[in-house]
Amino acid sequence: MANITVVGAGLAGAEAAWQLCRRGHRVTLREMKPVKRSPAHQRDTFAELVCSNSLRSDRLENAVGLLKEELRALDSLILSCADLTRVPAGGALAVDREGFTELVTRRLLSLPNLTYLPGEVTEIPAAPCVIATGPLTSGPLYERISELVGQPLHFYDAAAPIVTRDSLDFTKVFAASRYGRGEDYLNCPMTKDEYFAFYHALIEAQTAELHAFETPRVFEGCMPVEVMAKRGEMTLAYGPLKPVGLEVEGKMPFAVVQLRQDDKDGRLYNIVGFQTNLKFSEQKRVFGLIPGLEHAEFVRYGVMHRNSFLPSPGLLNWDYSLKSDPLVCFAGQMTGVEGYVESASSGLLAALALHEKLLGNAPVDFTDKTAIGALGHYVSEYVGHDFQPMNVTFGIMAPAGQRFRGKQQKNLFLSERALDTLREKKALLSPATES
Repeated sequence: MANITVVGAGLAGAEAAWQLCRRGHRVTLREMKPVKRSPAHQRDTFAELVCSNSLRSDRLENAVGLLKEELRALDSLILSCADLTRVPAGGALAVDREGFTELVTRRLLSLPNLTYLPGEVTEIPAAPCVIATGPLTSGPLYERISELVGQPLHFYDAAAPIVTRDSLDFTKVFAASRYGRGEDYLNCPMTKDEYFAFYHALIEAQTAELHAFETPRVFEGCMPVEVMAKRGEMTLAYGPLKPVGLEVEGKMPFAVVQLRQDDKDGRLYNIVGFQTNLKFSEQKRVFGLIPGLEHAEFVRYGVMHRNSFLPSPGLLNWDYSLKSDPLVCFAGQMTGVEGYVESASSGLLAALALHEKLLGNAPVDFTDKTAIGALGHYVSEYVGHDFQPMNVTFGIMAPAGQRFRGKQQKNLFLSERALDTLREKKALLSPATES
């Protein structure tokens, strides 16, 4: 078996290293923490979740729910650890942030054929390798990648604040999931007057200065709440603050701010959809206008940071390998997939394909009938003029080829077809030969 270098121990790199080790390869895992951290990282462990603690929907009528089920079927490390550290979140898969990253780290470091070398990587390693350094790739390696593929694009990403449960006012806050699906979320209902008082304070609040670039581009899927609010006074009410499926004394509020559990003990909650670049003092003032959060204790304020991604169409193959050198693979958000689960998916697919190539076999194409395959084909074959990071959606998968009465029926058909296809393709993979 081969000696393979994996650079980056985020979700994609951790998944890639796990899959390659399980197939008998000797993996050197390079990670700059704890010697050096990016502005978004706080822990020394692997697969750190720097934004939300939610891996989003776990239902098959949702594309990311399908992607999770596909990863489970392919023995994903990330999904296994997420399932073992999950916390209540209705129909979503959310995890205890600290427990999750610690479990991933322990399981990787227990592998006898994995060597962990902390410290910054400044050069692209020799093939075979997987580069999964994420959207915050450090300066020297960022420059080497730029020289290799042409200058990567960039945009800005933001994280939401986290507050303590004990600091909330439960005379105003109530526990419920939408449409009666349990009580996994805390909800702060707002009247029309309260909503507009909050809205005007939000759009007038001061933001933190951005030093890295002069004219930031913001990814639509993780837009700061203050930027979203400036698109129109009802944008938030129809977006992250939509009240549908929630009632107070039999009536639907004008708007609702939801909080999602962030740790296994239920002491910490993040404010759903409130990614922000407001100054810390402004976050405390403006978010304190939300009913129930008047005296909220912030254990982490929202932050904004630079993200980078490759011009993947035309540069990468569907298995995330370089067209110019198929034994050099990229994985994670730097390829143009967006989201925790999507990042893990790219690391898993890159590892499976690299393993087959090293055996002298053609890699198994899961095709765009599966979610994992559709993501790889999307980022490598996009033909538009403005390539942007992409979450998994049914829209990038092969069409159903028939009509359905409703969207849910169509999505369930696509999910069932995907899982059937995945089982067929999995049977073609070379068996794991753990060392």
